[in-house]
Amino acid sequence: MHIIHTIAEMRSWRKQAKRVALVPTMGNLHEGHLSLVRTAKAYADSVVVSIFVNRIQFGAGEDFDKYPRTLEQDAEKLKAAGADAVFAPDESELYPNGVQSYFVEPPAIQNELCGRSRPGHFRGVATIVTKLFNIVQPDVACFGKKDYQQLAVIKGMVQDLNMNVEIIPVEIERAQTGLALSSRNGYLSAQEQVQAAQLFAQLQNIADAIKLGNTNFSALENSAATYLQQNGWQVDYIEIRQAQMLAKAQISDKNLVILAAAILGTTRLIDNIEVNLSH
Repeated sequence: MHIIHTIAEMRSWRKQAKRVALVPTMGNLHEGHLSLVRTAKAYADSVVVSIFVNRIQFGAGEDFDKYPRTLEQDAEKLKAAGADAVFAPDESELYPNGVQSYFVEPPAIQNELCGRSRPGHFRGVATIVTKLFNIVQPDVACFGKKDYQQLAVIKGMVQDLNMNVEIIPVEIERAQTGLALSSRNGYLSAQEQVQAAQLFAQLQNIADAIKLGNTNFSALENSAATYLQQNGWQVDYIEIRQAQMLAKAQISDKNLVILAAAILGTTRLIDNIEVNLSH
């Protein structure tokens, strides 16, 4: 497995490769990331995993400085998972001018859901993913469904900007409790790890109610939010949306996604569950 730190070396490696899949990450890898790698291997001859903690997608007061940097351990996991190359540039390589002057600006969805409390986040994500696509020139790229809004933004960007990359969505990996695997779970105390399962449980309750014919979406959202708040959570949002472009859900919609973000202790967790009513 090659560990590559410069754009020039990455491009040189790419010329020798055939069909390439890219898995963009910020490192501190867990089983969820490794499932992306295993999926990617089914779609390409070679898998590149990028590891870069991207400053421009972090807001003021977020955890950029304390975000774990664990390249050595990450590389061991990726080698075992069958990755062919790791692209781990430093900031001066990707941002040679010290700042980014040109950005990829997503549409209005960037200011909804997670974007309401994280202004500029999805602009930062869209910009770094575009840079990685330009550098690696992958045929396919794998993104986890846990970051559902991010996935929607990336899919829309690729389509709108005529990028020649196939986006492969990968299912959420969960702990036995139902908690979605996340690098930020490491910030949770042992007690919070147990309590964190409440988030998915509430999404599951909403999904079950919708499948049974409950179309009072706002009441379902409010009930789940109230339960979490009464159990010590700070709820950012719980919303039922159309699955494709995340527009507000209508009663007639058949493909829905229930999305949530909430803070437990000092840790912000996100999760979602899809509901397909067309079967």
